[in-house]
Amino acid sequence: MFYSDDLIEEVRSRNDIVDVIGSYVKLQRRGSSYFGLCPFHNEKSPSFSVSPAKQMFYCFGCGAGGNVFTFLMEYENFTFPEALKSLADRAGVDLPEVEYSEEAKKQRDLKSAVLEVNKMAATFFYYQLRAPQGAKAMEYLKNRALSDETMRRFGLGYAGPYSDALYRYLKQKGISDALLKESGLMSVNERQGMYDKFWNRVMFPIMDVNGKVIGFGGRVMGDAKPKYLNSPETIIFDKSRNLYGLHIARTSRKKYLLVCEGYMDVISMHQAGFTNAVASLGTALTSQHASLLKRYTDEVILTYDSDEAGVKAALRAIPLLKAAGIATKVLHMDPYKDPDEFIKARGTEAFEERIAQAENSFLFELSVLERSYDMRDPESKTRFHQAAAAKIAGFELELERENYIEAVAAKYHVSFEGLRRMVMNCLMQGVPARTEQPQVRRQAPKEKDDGIRKSQRLILTWLSEYPQLFATISRYIRPEDFSDELYRKVAGMLYGQMEQGELNPAKITSCFTEPEEQRVVAQLFNTELRVESDAEREKAMKETIYKVVEHGIARKTAELDPTDIAGLQKLVDAKRRLQEIRKLHISL
Repeated sequence: MFYSDDLIEEVRSRNDIVDVIGSYVKLQRRGSSYFGLCPFHNEKSPSFSVSPAKQMFYCFGCGAGGNVFTFLMEYENFTFPEALKSLADRAGVDLPEVEYSEEAKKQRDLKSAVLEVNKMAATFFYYQLRAPQGAKAMEYLKNRALSDETMRRFGLGYAGPYSDALYRYLKQKGISDALLKESGLMSVNERQGMYDKFWNRVMFPIMDVNGKVIGFGGRVMGDAKPKYLNSPETIIFDKSRNLYGLHIARTSRKKYLLVCEGYMDVISMHQAGFTNAVASLGTALTSQHASLLKRYTDEVILTYDSDEAGVKAALRAIPLLKAAGIATKVLHMDPYKDPDEFIKARGTEAFEERIAQAENSFLFELSVLERSYDMRDPESKTRFHQAAAAKIAGFELELERENYIEAVAAKYHVSFEGLRRMVMNCLMQGVPARTEQPQVRRQAPKEKDDGIRKSQRLILTWLSEYPQLFATISRYIRPEDFSDELYRKVAGMLYGQMEQGELNPAKITSCFTEPEEQRVVAQLFNTELRVESDAEREKAMKETIYKVVEHGIARKTAELDPTDIAGLQKLVDAKRRLQEIRKLHISL
């Protein structure tokens, strides 16, 4: 859906950034801005600033920054349309409806209806657990050491002993049999007709990333089979594209996600403080799961059960995660079976230690491969080393191969050069490795360029903080004088605003949709220069203007065609104005 710039700006302007961020982060006023602990990285001293004047946030520690849309996209892992919808709802702004075809409208309405039925069912199960008839289920969950708060957070419930309780409840609410069939909450056969799919089970609502109930998992409390029963796939539920607990884990401040096997693992880990845990829904991890995980993290730690099934599940998951571009480690829980058992026996600190010791996925694969060889027999041991060399040869980058040769040689106490020759033999027998061009280091020019860029960022920051400087600065520096394309674009927008008597950095940020671009734009309006007084600041401003103009002249001189007489005249005029800057008086 396309939304006009005016509508986007209306939504942004009606959501004060201090109020929105203040509902997530504790802020304290300091001068003209508010400061708090950054929610995007761990810190002890507040470096996260929110500017009411600019309607922007910026962290001087990690560089996160942007406007109110950016914050929701980063904190809640929303897409831009999701952030826009959330803020529009908050401000009471009506967004235009998408125009659907007749068939698409039917599908949309059906999805909405099934979501509403699932919400009713979740409420029904929730209250059944807390009613007298749910005493047995409540005892079961208490015996699993779950707190009331944990049960509430995950919406745990109970499907009673009668196979028509939910059916009768939903019929009283006016739900049709056709809709009940679409919901996946009912089973149908010729003898019984329609009856509850879940009964006499502890219920686990399955939620999408936005916290909407899309399905259920039910667990028996005795030895009946199947132990776990999940909702069938419906118009809103695809188990290969959803992960249990992701609606909470996606807002975790951890840089990695813990992927477990089941509901109880996720719940017990969240209760222990590991709120970045998720699990697949009664199925092995799929490529769709890997793509979903990639939206929220670049690193996964597999915390599968330590039994044979858990090892096989990890081996299946590793290549899928690698293909999605996710760095993967494997957590070892020996001598315990699963995370729940480990945490109950050893506590959270010990589990934190195991997370820190999680094994690189490639080395884990090798340790499993090793079990197929008799390492006491020289011939079998050599075959294992050859197999390891063949796996290392699968890495494209030479540097990556070298790193793994070093790690494997150290782990298995073999010669680095001997293993390296094995790897080279594998490469020569197969497809030759890609040749990698040596990287030419140009550190000194980069440092100089960074200095110029900081000066240019300071100019834009000062213009946003001291708009009275625009008349002076714009005489000497124009948008085309900025060296980077993004800088030039932002400068052009800012100059355009100020020429119209407007100053709205947050509106400029809304014109960029890529997170990295928004981070850079935020930095352009939040670059710091530490000075002791206004006099020092004014001196620094004059020196910075001189430096930016001088750099612009040098760049244009290098690019100028010697036959361009008009261009030469412009450079002469620019050099004359450069000398004026030395006599310039700037007052704040």
